[in-house]
Amino acid sequence: MLPGIFAKAATWQPPADWLCIEAIEMHTGGEPLRVLLAGLPEIVGGTVLEKRRYFRDHLDWLRTALVWEPRGHADMYAAVVSPSVDADADVFFLHNEGYSTMCGHAIIALTTLAAELDVQAAPALAPSRTVTIRYRVPAGIVEGRAVIDAAGSKTISFTNVPSFAYALDLQIDIPGVGPISVDIGYGGAFYAVVEAEQAGVSLALESSAALIDLGRRIKKAVMGACVIEHPFERDLSFLYGTIFTGPATSPLNHSRNVCVFADGEIDRSPTGSGVSARIAIEVARGRIPLGSTISIESIVGSAFTVRALERAVVGKYPAVVPEVSGTAFITGRSKFWIDPADPFRTGFLIR
Repeated sequence: MLPGIFAKAATWQPPADWLCIEAIEMHTGGEPLRVLLAGLPEIVGGTVLEKRRYFRDHLDWLRTALVWEPRGHADMYAAVVSPSVDADADVFFLHNEGYSTMCGHAIIALTTLAAELDVQAAPALAPSRTVTIRYRVPAGIVEGRAVIDAAGSKTISFTNVPSFAYALDLQIDIPGVGPISVDIGYGGAFYAVVEAEQAGVSLALESSAALIDLGRRIKKAVMGACVIEHPFERDLSFLYGTIFTGPATSPLNHSRNVCVFADGEIDRSPTGSGVSARIAIEVARGRIPLGSTISIESIVGSAFTVRALERAVVGKYPAVVPEVSGTAFITGRSKFWIDPADPFRTGFLIR
């Protein structure tokens, strides 16, 4: 019990002119996700890309308010979910720099949330069942699946958009490092994929600052040397991040993935769109057969499994359809108030 006047803090209500945003807090493999549920102003648009453009052009201050400090931090991530005309939900994603085209850890988290709601609504020990949700994200349609057994345990996966190797063995000169070999893969977003050993960096957690610095430098150098063009959609035509690869620390895993994306965010999860790009590159190189499943670990040791289900074609690029599996957890429920008189109401960042 709080003392004195503070005993009433739990029932305090803000003035009517304060904006109130409600969210469910989650993490997938350690990577945060803030699912924005209620209180956002109307987001105009018929498609998810139109909604994302409207949010960017008219409501970007809410992205910074909810992702940046003091309500968030430099590595916070959020999802905006709304009704869809051709799927179960439209979803777009917010981070410290702007807006993602695809986010696998968010899809795993949202599908986990849907499964939790299904279990809560169903009678105890209901028969095993599968909850399937089709999401329209900026990169296209992805399908999340939660297989729920009779005890309520859940196995979560999603089928991603067709993914492909965009370029292999590019020789890029990196300031402070020299020339390195870079692959560019697409898994709903474009990534520069680099072997950590040749870049002279460790994939251990204590090397996170060095990974962020080098990841930024590699991203900038690749953007200066290579034009990134999605075959069909201009809004997807940019390099999202750098993925460092190396040996796994666990014998159960194929390799380790450390993704530095947006403005120096380091993914705590193995990165759902990133492992999709990885499997596309591995299949293109003939190192992993179609249909094989591999497990890829993150900088904190969490793991996603990924499998190339079938072949596809995206424009002129041979592609595969990846299936990614992982685990997510609900960590809390938040209610954010925005005082119009607060000088930091739109947020700030210190890294």
